[in-house]
Amino acid sequence: MNLYPLKFSPIPKEKIWGGNRLNSILNKEFDPAEKTGESWEISGLEGDISVVKNGFLEGNDLEELIEVYMGELVGDKVYDQFGIEFPLLIKFIDAKENLSVQVHPDNDFAIEKHKAYGKTEMWYIIEAEKDAKLFVGFNQPMDKNLFLDAIQNGNLTELINTEKAESDSCYLIPAGRIHAVGKGVLLAEIQQTSDINYRIHDWNRSDEQGNARELHLDLAKDVLDYNYEKKHKTDFEPKMNATSELVKCPFFSTNILEFNKPIEKDYFQLDSFVIYICIDGHCDIQVEEDESVSLTKGETVLIPASLKNLTLAPKQNTKLIEVFIQ
Repeated sequence: MNLYPLKFSPIPKEKIWGGNRLNSILNKEFDPAEKTGESWEISGLEGDISVVKNGFLEGNDLEELIEVYMGELVGDKVYDQFGIEFPLLIKFIDAKENLSVQVHPDNDFAIEKHKAYGKTEMWYIIEAEKDAKLFVGFNQPMDKNLFLDAIQNGNLTELINTEKAESDSCYLIPAGRIHAVGKGVLLAEIQQTSDINYRIHDWNRSDEQGNARELHLDLAKDVLDYNYEKKHKTDFEPKMNATSELVKCPFFSTNILEFNKPIEKDYFQLDSFVIYICIDGHCDIQVEEDESVSLTKGETVLIPASLKNLTLAPKQNTKLIEVFIQ
């Protein structure tokens, strides 16, 4: 039987900073609704490998599928590079409180220290409360000594660039960039397959046992990018009923599609799977004349690399993030 658009059971992650908007806004059915900070939509991480929930492959996990279908599922180039490990992790994040200030290592450091991939990620802000903030990069020229002095003096947060979080904005967070998602932000995150986070500052809060959460300063100081950059938000120009580029980096490419009439997609020249993340609306993905898969707000679908032509047919005004590897 031929491959088809694959939907997976989301994996909830309870977090000290989590809220309830994954249920109330993105239509999840997590229990408990409160404190659910993340929904892992598509994951190939060991211990959290996504399981198919639609069609004849229901019940099979992503690693099993790649082992059987190889390049037909993920693309020949992707399979040659990553084997049976799916290279991206797709999440929704609901920050009821600030996330910790952290940094991620690049591939070289992560492979040496952890025998794992590093972590470059991208945020697309779905919704932000009125005074919500993002913490991205430093707000002045820095170096390792200044960073360590700030840690010692307790004024690190004064040196981090703070931006107003706005709906429908986008940020690329390369490995090495200090960052934190502020309270009141609901976002979609596209990242390398990695769960390596070096926590630098946690707003002086304690866990349920009253203990301060572990920090990783010895590792963080060696992977931080101390360069000062004036601009962090990604510029993009969305156009109705068209595909508009968001981010293109060595690890993934992303576009935004907003449409209220059918869009034909041709992936003949793309040697990669495609992921659609629905952040608003409702559409059908038609792969054959009599075969389609429904996609609604808060859902994610994996389009196998073997499917080269499809139609996105909206039921209402719909907005998708399109993800692939070039």
